[in-house]
Amino acid sequence: MQICVVALGKIGLPLAVQFAAKGHHVIGADVDERVVHLVNEGVEPFPGEAGLAEKLKSVVAAGRLLAATDTTAAVTRAEAVVLVVPVYVDAGGTPDFGWMDAATQAVARGLRPGTLVSYETTLPVGTTRGRWAPMLEQGSGLTAGRDFALVFSPERVLTGRVFADLRRYPKLLGGIDVASGRRGVEFYQSLLDFDVRDELPRPNGVWDLGSAEAAEFAKLAETTYRDVNIGLANQFARFADRVGIDVDLVIDGCNSQPYSHIHRPGIAVGGHCIPVYPQMYLWNDEDATVVREARATNASMPEYAVRRLAEVYGDLTGAGVLVLGAAYRGGVKETAFSGVFPVVEALRSRGAEPYVSDPLYTSDELSARGLPPYNDQTVTAVVVQADHGEYRELGSDRFPQVRVVVDGRRITDPGRWAGAEVIVLGAPSRTAQRA
Repeated sequence: MQICVVALGKIGLPLAVQFAAKGHHVIGADVDERVVHLVNEGVEPFPGEAGLAEKLKSVVAAGRLLAATDTTAAVTRAEAVVLVVPVYVDAGGTPDFGWMDAATQAVARGLRPGTLVSYETTLPVGTTRGRWAPMLEQGSGLTAGRDFALVFSPERVLTGRVFADLRRYPKLLGGIDVASGRRGVEFYQSLLDFDVRDELPRPNGVWDLGSAEAAEFAKLAETTYRDVNIGLANQFARFADRVGIDVDLVIDGCNSQPYSHIHRPGIAVGGHCIPVYPQMYLWNDEDATVVREARATNASMPEYAVRRLAEVYGDLTGAGVLVLGAAYRGGVKETAFSGVFPVVEALRSRGAEPYVSDPLYTSDELSARGLPPYNDQTVTAVVVQADHGEYRELGSDRFPQVRVVVDGRRITDPGRWAGAEVIVLGAPSRTAQRA
């Protein structure tokens, strides 16, 4: 099969490699000339995805994956087109379809009768049928459902473990009609392998949810659930702070009962998915008050962590404060919607001098993101923003002048911070004794 994957980002490129590894011929279309060049050289354009470097090199050498900047030309050669172009929301929660509109128009110009088109980017409910189908029809002169098949099939993977997640989770999809759904099932069955999971209500594999709208809703629902659950955990943590209880022990106890699945609190909810998709859901359902309140709670956690710091430290004016972690998640080199940005902003609003350190980023890379890099400046407080494993080993031997540590991820060892007061969100603070 000839397949075109549009957008070779941190999800699109592993998908293209997966398809090529199954023996299909793939053209990856991307507007970034640097990415296209590196892919054609068999070199991963971004680090950190398990297994990608080896698989990419193999499929490129075998001639099964080629990258190009001309999306329309790539689509004219394809029997199936998979789009993984980002859709974000603005500060008010309104989706920005600009990049996907442009990609869809480019696809439409090259679309041929009989082609399958699959959108994998998370979308508000109704977008595939109400926005993309008319755009594809107008640009191609073809009719969706009659001349070409159209499905929505959300990506459900995490960067860093895409290939494992493709096997682990059922592939959800829905078409704009029965025939499109059937075509989508056949397509993805030829591309993916699935782990056996006896706990699922039906065999692991490709699951047709009956409509594009149902598949769109499923992705929004599963990500919104996580945001709401984390919001509840964060409210529990704030209450635990007030009454001097370790919320982690409480959650352990609750989750020992099979009907409780409370998530863990933290200083921020970051990444491309969890902070964004609940806002897409709210764009569809403005009456979802629970979702709105949970999103607001999670968005307030960086400021809450800095407030906790100020309550213990005192006036932060002029204080050097080291923020540990630019990445939104430990071990992943990605700052999309990372809590580092509101933490730095909150520190500055209180007069502090924030600095940022991250084992995955150089000082130049931090500066390029508008973050002040830490280069051994004097710091008297620390805020842990990301759960990098390296932070377990840090302590007062490395930062002897630090008076207060706020651990927003439960990753540090309080015993290593001799003489400093360690604040763990949702737990009683403690001061380690100096040897």
